[in-house]
Amino acid sequence: MAEIEREAMEYDVVIVGAGPAGLSAAIRLKQLDADLNVVVLEKGSEVGAHILSGAVLDPVGLDKLIPDWKEKGAPLNTPVTEDKFYMLGEAGQIRVPNWPMPSLMDNHGNYIVSMGNVCRWMAEQAEELGVEIFPGMACSEMVYGDNGEVKGVVAGVFGLEADGSYGPNTEPGMELLGKYVFLSEGVRGSLAKEVIAKYDLQAGKEPQKFGIGMKEIWDIDPAKHKEGSVTHTMGWPLESNAGGGSFIYHLENNQVYVGFVVHLNYKNPYLYPYMEFQRFKHHPMVADLLKGGKRVAYGARAISEGGYQSMPKMVAPGVALLGCSVGMVNVPRIKGNHNAMLSGIAAAEAAHAAIGEGRAADELSAYETEVREGEIGQDLWKVRNVKPLWSKYGLVASLVLGGFDMHVNSIFGNSLFGTVKHGKTDAEATQPANLHKPIDYPKPDGKLSFDRLTNVSFSMTNHEESQPAHLHLKDPTVPIKVNLPRFAEPAQRYCPAGVYEVVEEEGSEPRFVINFQNCVHCKTCDIKDPSQNINWVTPQGGDGPNYPNM
Repeated sequence: MAEIEREAMEYDVVIVGAGPAGLSAAIRLKQLDADLNVVVLEKGSEVGAHILSGAVLDPVGLDKLIPDWKEKGAPLNTPVTEDKFYMLGEAGQIRVPNWPMPSLMDNHGNYIVSMGNVCRWMAEQAEELGVEIFPGMACSEMVYGDNGEVKGVVAGVFGLEADGSYGPNTEPGMELLGKYVFLSEGVRGSLAKEVIAKYDLQAGKEPQKFGIGMKEIWDIDPAKHKEGSVTHTMGWPLESNAGGGSFIYHLENNQVYVGFVVHLNYKNPYLYPYMEFQRFKHHPMVADLLKGGKRVAYGARAISEGGYQSMPKMVAPGVALLGCSVGMVNVPRIKGNHNAMLSGIAAAEAAHAAIGEGRAADELSAYETEVREGEIGQDLWKVRNVKPLWSKYGLVASLVLGGFDMHVNSIFGNSLFGTVKHGKTDAEATQPANLHKPIDYPKPDGKLSFDRLTNVSFSMTNHEESQPAHLHLKDPTVPIKVNLPRFAEPAQRYCPAGVYEVVEEEGSEPRFVINFQNCVHCKTCDIKDPSQNINWVTPQGGDGPNYPNM
């Protein structure tokens, strides 16, 4: 094929992803030097369209970035007023008292927010400073220099043929080149995945660990609404099948966020995370809250859970990984947005200093040092053992051991356990189907619980159907020849959007079907497929979910 000719635009810093990390970096760069040329490329149809988070926001990052955010109208409207933890059984619950918990678990001073709306507001602040933001521009390729350094990205490729080739109506996109490129794509970003592999950035680190987070927004009876109330639960319905838990956050306008997280290191390939979420809503405590209400939105997203010991090297020549591209979620706090913002600030300050010294396309080692030794590293170091202890010893033991470990780390700065390793990847944790029994899930009732395809329609997901599927199989035979007999093909169940089906018709062999139009860009398939045969790449820009206020 002839070399594709593309126009090129040059910037000081090119930022991929208009999430809290990327936007914080853009704002900080322009605060430091108004003459820097900064561009942010966002694959969603608008800023916030692909943002899904709990979210209770610790404003520490925003305080540092824009100290007068209240005066500037940041959408942090609902301060947390009460904080409750419950252990659930099938028919009841036990409240876990707050007093024995480490102080870091306290949500006083935090806010229940829509991170999509926070990012929309941050984008306005960035544009006022002169940042160029281009939504609907998926970044599909890295651009490398002659010495292997990152030079930029390719964005805005549209109209590929169904087989992925360039045709007469294909728009080849543009090269956006920068002295430095920041990848802030969120969890399991496709370009970050490529860069981590190319430069072996995970060497010497523990494997990254993940969860799948599913979330619905409900309008509820005003009599049941308690603005500012935060509830977290553990236990039923997951119990011994998998780690995870739920959140219920009461925001303004008689709405609640109802979310459920399943750790993706579960062993049983018959586990169906989406149906665990739907079953959860039938618990008496939850059902009573939602009864008479209406679900108005749905979405799903993977969550990075590996913590301090799983963070890869964050820099390579010309490129830096920010936020969840690194994995900065504090698992017991269920918070990562504050660290994402702090990482954006740190990356911006390192790049500004480097550019001021006449440097370009080298490693921003000052950024990595600040992340590991500064506020982010200190936040994650204290809780680094909670996730691996949970994985090794189960929920109850981990509550005791993890709580004790957090106390010791907070007081003494280290742990009696040292740093506990994660071991296997989430894909490797999946065991053969013959070691487990299928799980019988209740049929959704259409009032509290819903089938996947109905719920996906509430994510406002859309993909241009003539484009090639953005879910690539390395070997198309693996789903039926390997995954089906060995693992009962778990893609049918782990996907929260019903993308993958095994179709069995009388008189013919089973077929593996990919309904890529349903994809909500959660990345679970790229993470959990036991054969690591699925590679998630970006569809054309603007496609995917269109979350209103997730």
